[in-house]
Amino acid sequence: MVATGSLSSKNPASISELLDCGYHPESLLSDFDYWDYVVPEPNLNEVIFEESTCQNLVKMLENCLSKSKQTKLGCSKVLVPEKLTQRIAQDVLRLSSTEPCGLRGCVMHVNLEIENVCKKLDRIVCDSSVVPTFELTLVFKQENCSWTGFRDFFFSRGRFSSGFRRTLILSSGFRLVKKKLYSLIGTTVIEGS
Repeated sequence: MVATGSLSSKNPASISELLDCGYHPESLLSDFDYWDYVVPEPNLNEVIFEESTCQNLVKMLENCLSKSKQTKLGCSKVLVPEKLTQRIAQDVLRLSSTEPCGLRGCVMHVNLEIENVCKKLDRIVCDSSVVPTFELTLVFKQENCSWTGFRDFFFSRGRFSSGFRRTLILSSGFRLVKKKLYSLIGTTVIEGS
């Protein structure tokens, strides 16, 4: 029997069957009240913990992009679409939820795809004290925008070239590939858009 808090929403035929079997209306009401209290409330500490873990992961990704912009990408700015790192962090947490050590067992390889070529940006080890159980490969994608190429060409000529360096604009799309290190189960690929 599935119990809800209101008898009025129940099928009258089902209730009459219960009455025919010897249940009294008072006991039905108390049974339904009982189930209202048995259903567990969401664990707010777990929600808060997951939110803080997600925010820490967002900061790791943003720091990775920040460090890479001058050293590996050769640009002065990286423009990231709103909520992109948040969406990626949520997908990472979802993929790590089925792992024995969770996110702690993750090693993430961060790449950027520019004109169909993948450039390695960083390797993030979530917890160096835990032996990794799975790897994630994150591939950011560059926005295909004709204006940025034209702008870079325009400003690279003449008096603006000395202080100006290009701006990289990321697409809202990304690829996230999960590879289990100690399992024969296949690879999981997530394409975000």
